[in-house]
Amino acid sequence: MGEVTASVRRSGSSAMNESLKTLLTREAKTLGFDCAGVTGPGAIADAAGHFRAFLEAGAHGDMDWLAAHPERRTDPRGLWAGVRSVIMLGVNYGPDQDPLAILQQRSRGAISVYAQGDDYHDLIKKRLKALARWLVATAGGEVKVFVDTAAVMEKPLAQAAGLGWQGKHTNLVSRDFGSWLFLGAIFTTLELPRNDTEADHCGSCQACLDICPTAAFPAPYKLDARRCISYLTIENKGPIPREFRKAIGNRIYGCDDCLAVCPWNKFAQAGRETKLAARDELRAPELAGLARLDDAAFRARFTKSPVKRIGRDRFIRNVLIAIGNANDGALADAAERLLDDESPLVRGAAVWALSQLTPPEAFAARAEMALGAEADDGVRAEWRLTTTAARPSS
Repeated sequence: MGEVTASVRRSGSSAMNESLKTLLTREAKTLGFDCAGVTGPGAIADAAGHFRAFLEAGAHGDMDWLAAHPERRTDPRGLWAGVRSVIMLGVNYGPDQDPLAILQQRSRGAISVYAQGDDYHDLIKKRLKALARWLVATAGGEVKVFVDTAAVMEKPLAQAAGLGWQGKHTNLVSRDFGSWLFLGAIFTTLELPRNDTEADHCGSCQACLDICPTAAFPAPYKLDARRCISYLTIENKGPIPREFRKAIGNRIYGCDDCLAVCPWNKFAQAGRETKLAARDELRAPELAGLARLDDAAFRARFTKSPVKRIGRDRFIRNVLIAIGNANDGALADAAERLLDDESPLVRGAAVWALSQLTPPEAFAARAEMALGAEADDGVRAEWRLTTTAARPSS
């Protein structure tokens, strides 16, 4: 470490910075990052306008944390006045199989690729801290590290740092890794040479827009999160809106459709970090087994997984929507059993699932009995609406 530091500091100012950046990139690769780039805190002025329009349209839904202190998100200097350079890092988590194939196995649940392994936040934050310590020991300055847990616009900053570009689906696309990059950032008071901003290579392609099951993209480069399956199954705390239930299919945590269909994935490669690799039990779990999870079993099943953060009730809600879409009468028992669950959120989803798997007459009879015992107004409304929808027309 001492020899490296001395070598960097003996050089002239400009040469010293270039040498430091080269060494920084090398150290990042040694620590397990797959790509690295540097940009300035003032590089995302255009993104700020797009973000404000997104908020004004209410497209963020219930994600109130996005609207809190937008000035911190739209300019890194709003988060930390002392920042002079932003180092953006990427870790490849490319899948080893087609993420869309599971959608044909309707009795099994589809979990987003990023959530099939260990939670990336912990892994990447440790690497960011290690790289930040190396930077301070080598060149001085102050640092702060961020990985998807603060008001940082990672994707515009990553494009400004040359890691990729924001595609028409608003996610980052890389020429080397396709759609599959976890991002992290190091803010520093050091002045480091900037990378060139990556150009947009989407061209006329709009495969990501066309494949979206819920039409969540009102226009290229614009997302309405309120229609996005990832939002609906993860961030949304209430019942899944009825208009989206059929379109969700068997997606029980997130959605990879717009990522997986991108043509740039032809250059992607499977991730090399074993901790981020998919666990076998999360690749295509059976819906019937998942529906039996109580809180303790849910926590045990999803320990160290991002899925754990939504809690058992929201997860079972998602599983029940998938059960209702499975077109498998054998799953009706799973829905029936959950009509008595302690959670109103679960009971309401069970009502809808059962309605999809039960003849209308039998369901109407079941509803008449249930309404007399159900105390929750929301679940009672679900019974009434679902019974009306299931009733055959005369």
